[in-house]
Amino acid sequence: MGMAKRVRDAHLETKTAREKLKARGKPYYKSIGPRLHVGYRKGKTGGVWVARFYLGKAESEKDCYRVQKIGIADDMQDADGKTVLDFWQAQDAARALHAEQSAAIEPATEALPTVRDAVEAYIAVRDARDSRRRGRVVRSDASRRLHRYVLGQGKRGEHEAVPASPLAGVAMAALTDEHLSSWRAGLPAALKETTKQRLVNDLKAALHSQRKQLSSTLVVGDGLKGDVDEAEPVARDNQILSDAQIMRLLGAARQIDAELGWEGDLFRLVVVLNATGARFSQIARIKVRDCQLAEARLLVPSSRKGKGKGGSITIPVEPAVIDTLRPVVTGREGDAPLLERWQYKQLAGSIRWVRDGRGPWQTSSYMAQAWEAVRERAQMPAVIAYALRHSSIVRGIRQNLPIRLVAAAHDTSVAMIEKHYAKYITSGLEEMARAAIVPLMPPPEAGGKVLQMMGTR
Repeated sequence: MGMAKRVRDAHLETKTAREKLKARGKPYYKSIGPRLHVGYRKGKTGGVWVARFYLGKAESEKDCYRVQKIGIADDMQDADGKTVLDFWQAQDAARALHAEQSAAIEPATEALPTVRDAVEAYIAVRDARDSRRRGRVVRSDASRRLHRYVLGQGKRGEHEAVPASPLAGVAMAALTDEHLSSWRAGLPAALKETTKQRLVNDLKAALHSQRKQLSSTLVVGDGLKGDVDEAEPVARDNQILSDAQIMRLLGAARQIDAELGWEGDLFRLVVVLNATGARFSQIARIKVRDCQLAEARLLVPSSRKGKGKGGSITIPVEPAVIDTLRPVVTGREGDAPLLERWQYKQLAGSIRWVRDGRGPWQTSSYMAQAWEAVRERAQMPAVIAYALRHSSIVRGIRQNLPIRLVAAAHDTSVAMIEKHYAKYITSGLEEMARAAIVPLMPPPEAGGKVLQMMGTR
C-alpha cells in the first residue's frame, strides 16, 4: 500500500500558524481523505489532535461521526511521533486509527454516493430553476447534455439509446483526476469545442454542488482541462459584421417583422441585441424601467454566470434606438418586460392556433424561424444572431476603447476578450502605434548628392 498523500493546511501546519488561531471548544478540521478529517482543538496552553471519521447516516449530524483524540500537538514541546505529534504525524495517526476501527464499524446499508447521484441532484435543481423562469415544466439544457454524455438515456424517436458513461458509477469519494480526464478524452471528436466546454462546466458544477463527498485532494478542474490547441475561435471572421452589413440585417428584420405580423416585436429585439451587444438571456430580462428615454441609455441585467453577480450594466444607445423603443415604454408598468411577443395556443380539437396574450421572450429558439427569414432577406445566409455580440465587441476594440471597458460593457472578462478577439486587439494596437510614429529621418540631400561614408572610396 503506497504512502498516503500529505494534505497541506496553512492554518495547521506550523506552531506559528496555530498560535494565531482562537482557542475554542470545537476543533479546526481538515479533510485528509474520503470522510476522514484530522482536527486541532486549541486550549489556553497548547492544543490536541483529534481524528474524525464518518459512520453513516443518523438522526442527527453529530451521530454521523466519531471523534477521538490521537495525540498532543507539538505547540509546547517537540514532537516525538508517539504522544506528541506534529501536523504530518497527526495525519498518519488519524489514518491508522481509521483503518483500525473501520473493521469494527458495521458496514453501511446504503451505497456510497456516486457521480450519478451528484449529477441527478444537479439536474433536478437546474430543471426546477428553468421551469420557474418559463412558468411551465421544462427540461434544462444541462439535463440534455448530462444525460447524453454521462448518465445515458433510452431510445428517443430516431435517436438510438445511449449507454451511461463509466464515470457515472464512480463513487464520489473515490473520484480521481484520471477518471475525469478519461471521460473528457472519450467525448466524441466531432463534438464542437463550445458544446464540450458547456458540458464540462455542467459536470464541474454538479460535482462542486456535492463537494463534501469529494476527496479533499481532488481539484475537479484539473482532470477536465482540455488541450488548448483544440479550442475553436468563438468569433469567426465571417461573424464580424461591417456597419453596412448590420444596417442590412436591421432593414431585413424590419421587413420580415411587418410581413409576419409581429407588430414590431422582432425588430425591437434585433435592434436591442445590436445596440447593446448583450446575450439573449440578458436582453429578455430588461424591464421597462431599464429603458431610460431622457438619458438615451439601457440598463442591461448582468448575466447569471459566475458567483456573486447582480445589478446591471449601463449602455448608451443612439437616439434612433430610443425612438424605436418609446412605444413599448410609454404608459407601461416599470416592472413589465421591455420586450414582449405574442404567445399562441392551439384550440381544442383543432389545428388552429390563436393568440393567447403577450409575454416575455423566454428562449432564443422563439426567434429562430424568423431569423432564418431575416438573414435570407439580407442575403447573409451564414450569419448567426450572436454575430451582433461579436461585432459589438470588435467595434469597441477598433474604436481603441480600453479592453477592460469593452469587457465590462459586454459583461465578460478581459481574459475572454484577449483569448477570443486577440487578432483584433493586435490590429488595433498596430493602428495606434502607427498613428504615434514621429518622423525623425533627415530629409534627402539637395541635388541628390550622396554622402560618402568615412573609410570608403
